[in-house]
Amino acid sequence: MSKAEDLPFDGAITRFFEKEAPKPIRKAIEGGSKKDILSDSYPYDKAMDKDVYKDDLVALQIELAKLQAWVQKTGARVVTVFEGRDAAGKGGTIKRIRANMNPRVARVVALPKPNDTEATQWYFQRYIKHLPSAGEIVLFDRSWYNRAVVEQVFGFCTEDQREIFFKQLPQFEQMLVTENIYLFKFWLNVSRAEQLRRFLEREQDPLKQWKLSSIDVDGLKKWDAYSRAIVETFERSHTDLAPWTVIRSDDKKRARLAAMRTILAAIPYDGRKAKVVGAADPKICGGPDIWDA
Repeated sequence: MSKAEDLPFDGAITRFFEKEAPKPIRKAIEGGSKKDILSDSYPYDKAMDKDVYKDDLVALQIELAKLQAWVQKTGARVVTVFEGRDAAGKGGTIKRIRANMNPRVARVVALPKPNDTEATQWYFQRYIKHLPSAGEIVLFDRSWYNRAVVEQVFGFCTEDQREIFFKQLPQFEQMLVTENIYLFKFWLNVSRAEQLRRFLEREQDPLKQWKLSSIDVDGLKKWDAYSRAIVETFERSHTDLAPWTVIRSDDKKRARLAAMRTILAAIPYDGRKAKVVGAADPKICGGPDIWDA
């Protein structure tokens, strides 16, 4: 194990694990093997078999290639929004979805903190310019929902600004859908023990340390505040026209496949193999009712 001074943020994540993390969380991490699911409420005890996962992944990526061809041919527009706590698996899921797609067709949008000019604009303005043109798929790695959760938890917006966001949000998303844009909103739900285990792995791995930020470190103590903001967000933005798909992501493999199947099942692209696409596992994929704090 590396010395604290050699780790990101001087080993702040390890210190939190050793001194501040709730005892049940520490116990779960210390007693679990790499393949063990740490959450007692997750419907599986072990991570998905690697060989089964690879077979399903390849088959679904072939279907995604068909989807891409259909989008280009028909001029369809697809927007996927990936939200969730830090280390929930958003980036990894997006990477697998896009792995065999043309980057000119399937674009990833991961916006940094607003600059001085953007901070003075209408909140949705910076996102609108990244929406797809005909024949494009856009995958948002975090989205306009920053205002609903992260900005609320860290005080980056005022209560008035957040209220305006929630009042304008239904109309904004309604405009997307009535413009015949396929809109998918995914919330990847990771347990507290699994999130901390992933942070600890990143802290020790020089190839993954870049993924850690001060927000990750500061957020370790704000689990309950995040939970309150998430619950309110579901209550105020889960609509018939633009529903949330919640995917429990303690097992990254199952979560990735569930997201792929949700997208593929909803779009009538040419050559779809229904048996391959199947349906997302209802034990880990559904509406906000399966979200687990």
